[in-house]
Amino acid sequence: MSRVRIGRRVRRYDKKRGCYVYDINFKTQTPLTERTIEVAEAFGLGVDEEQEHVLYKDFEVKLTLGDVVYITGDSGSGKSVLLRALRDDLGDEAAAMEELEAPGERPIIDLVGDSFRDALRLLSLVGLNDAFLFLRRPSHLSDGQRYRFKIAQLLDRGRPYWLCDEFCSTLDRTTAKIVAYNVQKMARRSGATLIVATTHTDLFDDLSPSIHIHKSWGSEISIRYHSNVETARCTVARDVTVQGSTKEDYMRLAYLHYRDHRVVAPHRFYSMKLRDELIGVIAYTYPAPTAAGRVKAVGYRPRLKDLNEEWTLISRVIVHPKYRTIGLGAKLVKDTLGLTGRRHVELTAVMAQYNPFAERAGMKKILVKEPTEKIVKTVDRLKKLGFNPPLLASRSYNERMLASLSPEGLACVHEALLGVDRHYYRRLARAQSPYLKKTDFVEWLGAADTGSLAWSLQILSILAQTKAYLYWCRDWTEGHDQ
Repeated sequence: MSRVRIGRRVRRYDKKRGCYVYDINFKTQTPLTERTIEVAEAFGLGVDEEQEHVLYKDFEVKLTLGDVVYITGDSGSGKSVLLRALRDDLGDEAAAMEELEAPGERPIIDLVGDSFRDALRLLSLVGLNDAFLFLRRPSHLSDGQRYRFKIAQLLDRGRPYWLCDEFCSTLDRTTAKIVAYNVQKMARRSGATLIVATTHTDLFDDLSPSIHIHKSWGSEISIRYHSNVETARCTVARDVTVQGSTKEDYMRLAYLHYRDHRVVAPHRFYSMKLRDELIGVIAYTYPAPTAAGRVKAVGYRPRLKDLNEEWTLISRVIVHPKYRTIGLGAKLVKDTLGLTGRRHVELTAVMAQYNPFAERAGMKKILVKEPTEKIVKTVDRLKKLGFNPPLLASRSYNERMLASLSPEGLACVHEALLGVDRHYYRRLARAQSPYLKKTDFVEWLGAADTGSLAWSLQILSILAQTKAYLYWCRDWTEGHDQ
């Protein structure tokens, strides 16, 4: 086997050029064997002598804080060598992906960020923004998901220089473009310098590099400087369209939503496609008789007749996890608000607190609603019975807990559910009528099996969440704000 060593790596500051200049080469020496000697004789090579191979000769790079550096070239051309040289020179100010420590085996939402919101932001930026993914351990992620998680770790280090070798090389090219777009956006907004090396040249538009270095074989190299401007839109979004759709399209993606798949009183469905691939759906439904924030939004209490004719509710917004974080949720809402034929559109959502997609689409956040005092007390009573409140969202957990209770304990669950605000009885019992009397709810509880009660506890967990109420009016687009 040939012996290889870096023969020389010199970085010097050239005052005349006003930048650092690199000279990098490596040397090889081939062991003498019968066949290597035959090669030397056949091609006239001096295999007994040490050979010098120049990778970089008098190479200059003007690197400033905030740059996005894109190093491309064929495998073996010397991209990684340059990246390592830059890493050595930057010292403790740099964080390299290959140097990250093993994250451990806790859920990934616990492994990055200083808070829940910070972790949500980091994971969303790299495309790991599915509620179910937040709860997975790193070893349970796919190879592509693990790579994206490593990028989230890299961003979380807080260093001014971020270095990634073989950047997005293991990802499919669509995901690679989405990750590249998000990473450059975060780097630029935080003032950090991003330096990536890869054989792939299809990430130029999404990275929008201020410095593009292309390394060919030998010492041949080109370097181009561009304006340091954040990419306005991910290239993946260019071919996305929104159109009227059906419930069948909705059901194809409904499994991706963390809530129940059922849509009550649907009004309109719209789908979003990347060419022929279904990647998103939105469901509009008839609004509930009451909604926190509605009166504050319009200044009066609408009649039931007006609600049915002039109002609609965004019930579900689903974008495939692969295509999130590039503004498609906002696009799906924005492009459909005016298509429903309704003057007023409202949205009540948990995620709207953390992801302002609806506000970017033109809706206004009217208020953030906390759970009612009775809902909080009901959850506290269940906690005293042994239920873990964060796990109430799991129907299987609820079924296991209910099955373990004595008849007296089950009666306490019934009593706790009776303590919620009366207008929630209908939702807990999945009743078709708009109102449900207490006597009717008592009767339902007495006949409910374990599965039905487990579903009610899951609904209770939703009622216990803090939600944002957002509103949009068609009049705004017609030039006279209401």
